[in-house]
Amino acid sequence: MNPLRAFTARGVGFLCAGPAVIGAGLVIGERDLVGLGVLVLLLPVLSLLTVAGAPRAIAHSRALQPARVAAGSDARVLIRVANSAALLPVGGLLAEDTLPHTLGERPRFTIGYLRPRGVRDLTYRVRTQVRGHYPVGPLRLSFTDPLGCVCLGREVGTPTSLLVTPPIVRLSEVPLPGGAAEGGDSTARTMSAGGQDDPIPRAYRHGDDLRRVHWRSTARHGELMVRREEHQWSDRSVVLLDMRAGAHAGTGADASVETAVSAAASIALHLSGRGQEIRLLTDGAEIASPRGDGFLDALATARPSAGTGLHGAAELLGAAPVTGRGRLVAVLGAVGPADIDALGRARAGREHDCTAILCRTAAWPSPDAARAAGEALSAAGWLVAEVGSARDLAGAWARLADHPIRPGATR
Repeated sequence: MNPLRAFTARGVGFLCAGPAVIGAGLVIGERDLVGLGVLVLLLPVLSLLTVAGAPRAIAHSRALQPARVAAGSDARVLIRVANSAALLPVGGLLAEDTLPHTLGERPRFTIGYLRPRGVRDLTYRVRTQVRGHYPVGPLRLSFTDPLGCVCLGREVGTPTSLLVTPPIVRLSEVPLPGGAAEGGDSTARTMSAGGQDDPIPRAYRHGDDLRRVHWRSTARHGELMVRREEHQWSDRSVVLLDMRAGAHAGTGADASVETAVSAAASIALHLSGRGQEIRLLTDGAEIASPRGDGFLDALATARPSAGTGLHGAAELLGAAPVTGRGRLVAVLGAVGPADIDALGRARAGREHDCTAILCRTAAWPSPDAARAAGEALSAAGWLVAEVGSARDLAGAWARLADHPIRPGATR
């Protein structure tokens, strides 16, 4: 490393001026001028000695509150800078945190003087409208002497990860009609192997509830018999997210792929909150074992795929089981005739709701293409809604509940 890089323009000027003054003093025989030249030369050197140990004396820690936020929400960055030296203070300290450009400008702090064992707490807020995984840090420190002759820099710490999940839209609690398990608000259904006249009882066990005694079987068998336990059928739904790069348009938070991700996340979270098991598919793969809102983490870093059609995704969709009050949901970009045929085959034979959400701002070849695709999907048995942005999803979801598009109908 070039040692001259530690000196500022002023320091380099002193280093150049010192020998010149010394030489001039020797030429004209002025000893005072020689002494002045020595002083000018030593000033930046002494300044370097005063700050040389400062970078090693600084300790650093950071935290994010929270470390996982939804797009459009704030996260608070907490930084602690400490002087670990027991005797020597640190002066002229400046701090700059490292941020990707999507999180905004890099914050700068003038810490100045930091006494021995002194601590300074710094804080600032970051916000991004686009989901993703962002590194925050490391912290860049600059140390300058009082004369401004020397500036030493150092990076401390390692980046901390900020996870920005898709924005979530709260959806109506009203269930879409037409499901296979109409009626009631229970998120699970009971299964009985026999009817009222043909139960499958078992012998009474100590601790069984007497209200479950089946008296007809008791009389027939000559011993106390009880009805078997009711088994629960869980509700399972499947959500398909179209992530094909060629099917979407736009950039940043206004891109149609961001609308699709937000819509799929909102629907999956809504159904999961109603006690359903969710299977989340993309056009290229399945997001493994999403539980609760854990799939939001995977969607936060999901990138558009290079796929050109939905044939493979539709096959996965058609083979995915939907049970109870579950439903099939496809959040789509621009789809063509082949994609619609594949989705029609995935829909065929199902008694559960099959809902298609079309992104109006996707890469449609013409303004009327989205409406034509919606009509074709509706004719294939899908309930269809169009959204221009994630904000439109709540209204579209409620309209599907109030005025469903029955199979074979058109908008």
